[in-house]
Amino acid sequence: MQPEQLCRQMREDWNRRAREDARYYVAFGRRGQDDEEFFATGRDLARGLERELKRLPPGHWRARRALEIGCGLGRLMLPLAHCFGEIHGVDVSDEMVRLAREKLREVPHAHVHLNSGGDLAAFADDSFDFVYSYAVFQHIPTREVVFSYLCEARRVLKPGGIFRFQVNGLPPNGSQYDTWSGVRISASEIARFAREHDMQLLALEGVQTQYQWVTLRKKPLGWYAGLGERFPRTPARIRRITSAYGTEPAVAARGRFAVASLWIEDLPEDCDLNTLEASIGGLAGRGAYLGPPEYGLVQFNVEMPEGLSSGLQPVELRWLGRSLAPQAFLRVRVPPPPVPRVAEVTDGIDLLAGPRIRSRVVRVVLEEIEGLQRLEATVGGWCVGGLEIRCVDPRPPLYQVVFELPENVGPGVHELRLRVGSRCFPPVTLEVLA
Repeated sequence: MQPEQLCRQMREDWNRRAREDARYYVAFGRRGQDDEEFFATGRDLARGLERELKRLPPGHWRARRALEIGCGLGRLMLPLAHCFGEIHGVDVSDEMVRLAREKLREVPHAHVHLNSGGDLAAFADDSFDFVYSYAVFQHIPTREVVFSYLCEARRVLKPGGIFRFQVNGLPPNGSQYDTWSGVRISASEIARFAREHDMQLLALEGVQTQYQWVTLRKKPLGWYAGLGERFPRTPARIRRITSAYGTEPAVAARGRFAVASLWIEDLPEDCDLNTLEASIGGLAGRGAYLGPPEYGLVQFNVEMPEGLSSGLQPVELRWLGRSLAPQAFLRVRVPPPPVPRVAEVTDGIDLLAGPRIRSRVVRVVLEEIEGLQRLEATVGGWCVGGLEIRCVDPRPPLYQVVFELPENVGPGVHELRLRVGSRCFPPVTLEVLA
């Protein structure tokens, strides 16, 4: 499909969705949401984005400008407007833009624009302090359009500006991508983009999940190639190491809590996830997050490497392949045993409806369960077929199972029973409404 055709298709599809139920397609938790419920779903996301503002150079909030790519109805622009003197949003859908302008009519410094669906041509170079996007790139069918947006975001950012965005990081599944189930972008592609476009890679979280988050900082052209000339004469120091999930000075060897926080003093400001490495017990960990300096320390989150033994393990920090800090030590503990469980059962369309099934599609979330190829399910005693099983997070691990109710299951109360091999889970009561 030619770029012009693709953009036209994106506009048509999102205009149709906006007319059908705009709130649902922006925040697909429930159909028929009112404004209060809809905007409440954006507040936690907005708080997460606000934390990234600590990375910006000092300055008064009124002097700062922000841009949202794919603003929809302004769900995030509204709570973020108080952080900026001027905030802009773009969307490919005429209908979404119309609705967003209505929702933001009492925020005079918020401006919404219709764009082509593939660029930010309306904005000048070096004009924004902060650019962000959520649940937008995962609906774009081609990586060419996604990376066009990434390049455009770099262009419109001021030097030192921050770009925080989310892409679908699930492994490719061989299916055809469209304007709902969009292209998947791997962590390695993001890391390569950052290197090639002189963007400092500060966060790469949720790798191999649908909600893979990325934070980039715009650096001058030629920055990456010249890093070797700026290696510090004074070593950095690892002042302490804790679990990334608390203050405990020990980290599980594997599992959902197997992430260490290294608190580093005198870390060179040019360090990023492409160039900073940590090994634990001689094995390379994966850097996931570099925080802004606070109280003289920088937080560096590292996922524990596979095959690590418990006990006191040496930690080594390298930048550009050279030792950056004296060796430190981390107490690695035996991970707790897995606790296989049914974490959630909801309607497959109205996710906030819980186990009240109106659409006749059921969504089940399972945690810390292996061997799901042997999963069996019954509803009201009737066997369920066509189970769609997808790993949505390799840690803890987390799986999503979606299926349609058997034809024999009518309205009323029924028991959902799940079994994996010899393991049977407690039954879950479903209320089928149609």
